Amino acid sequence: MGDATEDDVATAFAPATVGNVAVGFDILGFALASPGDRVEVTRIDESTVRIAEITGVVTDLPTDATENTATAGLVELIDDLNLDFGFEVRIEKGIPLGSGMGGSAASAVASIVAADSLINRRLSRPELLHYALLGEAVATGEIHADNVTPCLFGGLTLTRSIDPVDIIEIPVPEQIRCAVVYPHRRVDTKRARQAIPDELPVAQFVEQSANLAGFIAGCYRGDLDLIGRSLEDVLIEAHRAPLVPGLTAVRRAADEAGVLGSSISGAGPTVFAWCRSAKSADLAAQQMADAFVAEGCDTSVWTGAISVNGAHLVEGLNRSTHFEGQIR
Repeated sequence: MGDATEDDVATAFAPATVGNVAVGFDILGFALASPGDRVEVTRIDESTVRIAEITGVVTDLPTDATENTATAGLVELIDDLNLDFGFEVRIEKGIPLGSGMGGSAASAVASIVAADSLINRRLSRPELLHYALLGEAVATGEIHADNVTPCLFGGLTLTRSIDPVDIIEIPVPEQIRCAVVYPHRRVDTKRARQAIPDELPVAQFVEQSANLAGFIAGCYRGDLDLIGRSLEDVLIEAHRAPLVPGLTAVRRAADEAGVLGSSISGAGPTVFAWCRSAKSADLAAQQMADAFVAEGCDTSVWTGAISVNGAHLVEGLNRSTHFEGQIR
């Protein structure tokens, strides 16, 4: 194949995501506009995958392609399609490790979206999801799509099933804005999953199911009051709360700012809140960040609408990646 040409190189950006969305453990998630990961994939002559570079806010990641979330799916892709070529990968991390913002999902999604543009046929949506999930499984040891699906497709998504693939895109009322606050701490997903008991009370399961149904109905009806009454995790959050410094104070600060609801983002420690307006989101972000600071945590914050854009091709790597978001 010789030296790589423009047709042999593709770069994709994949956004951070909020998984679970309080009431939808492992099935609900939504995309943020930023931060995100970028992955550059170059088509090479050898039928293999190699990692050439890891830059950004995280660099201490596996360089074995089968053990890195960005490349595990590519290894399987080459084998499944019997490709006579392979990929060289450069990863630019914009999402901190263990932040609860879908960093492993973003790397996996960005790599498969970039590689998809370099193979002889385009992958279907279920195929894209399948190979991205393989990367996510490397990080967590399990396959769950609450981050991968919105990262890939954008918006607020409900993953009803991954076998067969059944993804429902949930409408978000236009005025909704989100506040996201990341305390500069790390919570590994595996540890957060281990904090959840194997058995949970039936009464709490029923209450959570009602909240999930109410939340989705509120989104379809554009009923912000119903969303606010429903956006409450009574099943999982209490077991993960000890992993998030000052969570009770942070959520109290969110409530005082008038949010519709708040909870842990994914495995944590990031906390998100849904708000009625941009002004409310800005206030909530400030007060939640102040509560984290009172616990001794530096923070980064983002506010904005739920992003309708999932992963997409972009122009090259940034090379000067910094962790965007207002530092408080």
